[in-house]
Amino acid sequence: MNPANIMGASKRVSEMIVQHKSMAGNSATRFVTVRFGNVIGSAGSVIPLFKKQIKNGGPVTVTHPEVVRYFMLIPEACQLILQAGAMGKGGEIFILEMGAPVKIAEMARDLIRFSGFEPDVDIKIEYVGLRPGEKLYEELMTDHENVVATDHAKIMVLNCASVDVEILDPHFAMLKQAARQRNQTAIRQYLKSILPEYSCPGHASMFSAEAEKPQTMQQ
Repeated sequence: MNPANIMGASKRVSEMIVQHKSMAGNSATRFVTVRFGNVIGSAGSVIPLFKKQIKNGGPVTVTHPEVVRYFMLIPEACQLILQAGAMGKGGEIFILEMGAPVKIAEMARDLIRFSGFEPDVDIKIEYVGLRPGEKLYEELMTDHENVVATDHAKIMVLNCASVDVEILDPHFAMLKQAARQRNQTAIRQYLKSILPEYSCPGHASMFSAEAEKPQTMQQ
């Protein structure tokens, strides 16, 4: 996964908390996590935006000509999430088979053609550049995570070590404090302390052999 922005880092931290909750053993509820890519037609999907831009006569805005993403239909995503939940014994992180990644620029061109127009003739495509923390290629796992097959062809499980959240509890407390204060720099620092794989330029991890406790924030 290698998060490069706050959204991706917060998702990974949430996975850690859910996994720890399941491993705690003091609840009858089974907690599992399911990772997957984009869902076509969902609230955050780019397709409704493209359709609106085409309806308005363009331009259709794409961040980068080489950007690619994974996509899945809503019914398939819902079914696989329910099946993964039924398979889980507690603490697993499941990952859905998303198929081949789709180039967003080509998707935009196809939507323009399906709407009865010619790309770059009737409707222009405008490249606006990647936003801060946005990747060209979507990653659903880190280099340190191993994927293990399950009995379902489209559902895999990550073979990763469980996280001792109690060690990280002080860092979570400082992260919450930074969030309440809307201190963006501190939020990135504490996320980096919790997640070494979080690529946060300019903010070094606060984990070190000399400092076992997180730094104290100024009030």
